[in-house]
Amino acid sequence: MATSELSFLKQRCKNVNNTFEVSCSVDSTLVEKTLLGHADKNEDNEPVVFICGKCKLPLGDSTSWDGSEDGQNQIKLKRVTDNVLINKESHLHEANKRALCLISDLTCRGCHSVLGMVYTSTPKKLDHKRFTFWFNVADIDSYVIGSADQTLSAGGPKEQPVTLDYRGIVEDQITEMKMLVISMAERLEEIEAGLQDGCDKV
Repeated sequence: MATSELSFLKQRCKNVNNTFEVSCSVDSTLVEKTLLGHADKNEDNEPVVFICGKCKLPLGDSTSWDGSEDGQNQIKLKRVTDNVLINKESHLHEANKRALCLISDLTCRGCHSVLGMVYTSTPKKLDHKRFTFWFNVADIDSYVIGSADQTLSAGGPKEQPVTLDYRGIVEDQITEMKMLVISMAERLEEIEAGLQDGCDKV
């Protein structure tokens, strides 16, 4: 590579979109514990669905989990749903001080939020980063299948127990309604009688 090309790439790297610069303050094991409940997968773990942090569309699940790397606030999945779009345009990304890569953004089909990236071109030593979907933990959320625990009783929503006091209140209300209906019926009879008298006089 010519010196001019190398200096051009270095200059371009300084202007790279910083969306995917990761924080070293989050340990990968902590990420796995947060999203999957345990750092090591086993058969007893319930499946996890990964969703967009903004619009909550499903992006993938733990059956395609490919782990994460130390010092990166990202997770890797081997497969994703159709709700994840891969941008056609690639741009430079500095994976570390001596490794320039080409990446394409991953965006949500629903809200168009940037969720992560895929590596489209890497130096040989970083080839392991390709062919997987990298998601920023800050931009996604997760739901553990089977974690719902709210239920309704057999009788449906909460019902007021029938006590003697409650029964007395209901009976009083029914009596008042009956009296109102009788009063309305008597008033209606008076009106009909008045109309009948008017017709007889005519």
